[in-house]
Amino acid sequence: MLKKAIAKIFASFVVRQIESSYSKAAKIQKQILIKLIKKGAKTQFGIEHSFDNINDHKAFKSLVPVRDYEGIKSYIDKIKDGEESVLWPGKPRYFAKTSGTTSGAKLIPISNESMPHHIKSSRNALLFYINKTGKTDFLNGKTIFIQGSPVLESINGIKTGRLSGIVAHYVPSYLRSNNMPSWETNCIEDWEQKVDSICEETLNENMTVIGGIPSWVQMYFEKLITKSGNKNLSEIFQNFSLFIFGGVNYEPYKKKFNKLIGKKIDSIEYFPASEGFFAYQNEQDDEALLLQYDSGIFYEFIKLKEFESNKAVRHDLSTVETGVNYVMIVSTNAGLWAYNTGDTIVFTSLVPPKILVTGRYKHFISAFGEHVIASEVEQSLAETSNFFNVIINEFTVAPKLENEGNLPCHEWCIEVEKGDFNMEEFSKSLNSAVCNRNIYYRDLIEGKVLKELEIVVVKKGAFKNYMKAKGKLGGQNKIPRLSNNRELIEAVLKGN
Repeated sequence: MLKKAIAKIFASFVVRQIESSYSKAAKIQKQILIKLIKKGAKTQFGIEHSFDNINDHKAFKSLVPVRDYEGIKSYIDKIKDGEESVLWPGKPRYFAKTSGTTSGAKLIPISNESMPHHIKSSRNALLFYINKTGKTDFLNGKTIFIQGSPVLESINGIKTGRLSGIVAHYVPSYLRSNNMPSWETNCIEDWEQKVDSICEETLNENMTVIGGIPSWVQMYFEKLITKSGNKNLSEIFQNFSLFIFGGVNYEPYKKKFNKLIGKKIDSIEYFPASEGFFAYQNEQDDEALLLQYDSGIFYEFIKLKEFESNKAVRHDLSTVETGVNYVMIVSTNAGLWAYNTGDTIVFTSLVPPKILVTGRYKHFISAFGEHVIASEVEQSLAETSNFFNVIINEFTVAPKLENEGNLPCHEWCIEVEKGDFNMEEFSKSLNSAVCNRNIYYRDLIEGKVLKELEIVVVKKGAFKNYMKAKGKLGGQNKIPRLSNNRELIEAVLKGN
């Protein structure tokens, strides 16, 4: 009882403090930019980009161009070689290793200044949940986050590993007794062996909070159900009441998870990345995420439709609009400067600044100028599968240019968990849903440039087998929903 009372008092204090700053978010952002510039002025990057001459966002935009990882890789290589004060004073505390689309593994610096915000934002999301719902029973049980191994390697004295593995070293002391799995199990590298061990350790525990990327939590849930004699999760863990997720859109998984769990439970969405903890869901009745505008990160936003134009405008929080798709650019207290995260977002509110993640800038289909994005296909599939009472495990979409004498189309590769449906009706309904969300796609269909989408259903486990073959099973690895080439979809179909 004392723990619950203290949690409610602390949650009330923190939430009030954050809410009181909502109207000052844009001003706080401008202050953060100046603090970052001052801190980075004597670094190699700061000297090269005349930080001493930057006093506002206008000057910053003129002197510091937007870069992706390829654009900062030469600086990262210097840090790897042992040089100091390259992007940020001193050396990074960690390198977070993350998958890259063009550069192989990317190494993202995490500093002494940036690391605490990863932990604080995660904590504050839970405090909002306690404050807004009054629920504290979950504090009595055990918590698990399905995550990467906390075993870190070293690159010239800089500890290196997956972000989730780094964060595992920062579980607060007051939570350690309730945190699962054991350190030994968490260190297992083989993903399937690790999930088996996690099941053995947790099966008879009072699990109340479970978190992780949905696709990998699903694997954990399915193994638990098998080991328990086909009980659902609410029967295995009767007090399981809160699911925390991030990394992908939960909507395509929701129906599947409702079946696995056996009852509706609360959930909180996080938006963490190696570059920073960007946002979290702070209200149960609003799926939008509260942008972390006071965590040492300066945000810029470029309209998606303008991104590759020479006239692209870099907006800060004072000039953005709701309902517009933006590519998110960040400058951080770990030494990333005007860094293209690759994430696309849309604002649903400006005071407070709240966002929805719409996808990845690189993950879209525009083989014919349609520019279909992840949120459009995810929402369309969720709508259609709900109507037909179908449960989808995984899917990906790619253009099909050579189509046996027919017009080209979008090909959907889908793994179905449950559902007996008419494929032709399902395809037409899904195609209509995409048309309703993307006017350019609709115009191409109506103009007979594209034919309606085609669906290929693969056997259960096809996507898991693909990820395993690529050495990307588990951790923070995710299936891209969209691509402009057929490399992924052909690999999945080949292994089907």
